[in-house]
Amino acid sequence: MHQKGIFLAKPRGFCAGVKRAIAIVNEALDRYDAPVYVLHEIVHNTHVINGLAEKGAIFVKTLEEIPKGSVTIFSAHGVAQIIEDQAIILGLNTIDAICPLVSKVHRRVVRLNKIDYDVLVIGHKGHPEVEGTCGRVQGRVQVISTAEDILKLHIKDPTQVGYVTQTTLSMDDAGELIGLLKNKFPEISAPDRTDICYATQNRQTAVHDLAGKVDVFLVVGSKNSSNSNRLREVAEKSGIQAYLIDHVDEINSFWLQNAEKIGVTAGASAPEILVQEVVAWLKAFGLTTVYEIDGVTELTKFDLPELPNFEYNRHSNVTCQNKT
Repeated sequence: MHQKGIFLAKPRGFCAGVKRAIAIVNEALDRYDAPVYVLHEIVHNTHVINGLAEKGAIFVKTLEEIPKGSVTIFSAHGVAQIIEDQAIILGLNTIDAICPLVSKVHRRVVRLNKIDYDVLVIGHKGHPEVEGTCGRVQGRVQVISTAEDILKLHIKDPTQVGYVTQTTLSMDDAGELIGLLKNKFPEISAPDRTDICYATQNRQTAVHDLAGKVDVFLVVGSKNSSNSNRLREVAEKSGIQAYLIDHVDEINSFWLQNAEKIGVTAGASAPEILVQEVVAWLKAFGLTTVYEIDGVTELTKFDLPELPNFEYNRHSNVTCQNKT
């Protein structure tokens, strides 16, 4: 391993789903003009949210805050069916920026529900993605966050139960819970492939491989970013100190005392510019050499949806359907 320096994990930063969601908001702003409304944060990153807000995106917590007829974007985390129905009742013009990998999980939940299976969603209770996934059906859906949750399960038929997972979980934690579920329900229906997204897996693997070779790990990401928190946990499980920072100003030089090798990565919703600001800070701190660690090159791209034919009325700040 190289000597003293900054070690950048690869891959890091934006995934294809995040790039797609941000591009949808930008394209909506260009096409319909500001303001456009976004239900919740389009992705969990303060820098991204502030940048889009400066361009005219307005982030709201409920649909009732949005004027009738306005362009309304659902976040990359997905929403419950009742939210889509409510938007229609309120007369909102909606665009869904859900990550295609989350959408895949939604489709599986619907399929399991249609064949009268109990659905188990492995994930963090209260997370927008989990709430959206649970809300795709009216049937029996339960959230599994801990081993204790599995002990408390009430299932109609042990031979008719299936699971999905939140896409941004720790692979180790999800694997442990899946193992317990398979022991309890030997006939449980599992996804053909893991629901944990490729980007989450790749970033966790990169941190795991690098963590044992550095003294401290800095993870760039917002506090409410699930995948960023998981990266910090992966590093800590390797036995080193790891810190989640939203931006460079949060670095505490005390963390780096006697540290000669600093690992740096970024969650899937954190832009590369924030990483480069951290690198500049570390160089000024005295770590002048930067090493890019070999890792997976991600080629996945998600096409943008064709935006609906809304027509913007800049005087009323309301949109209407274009009848031409």
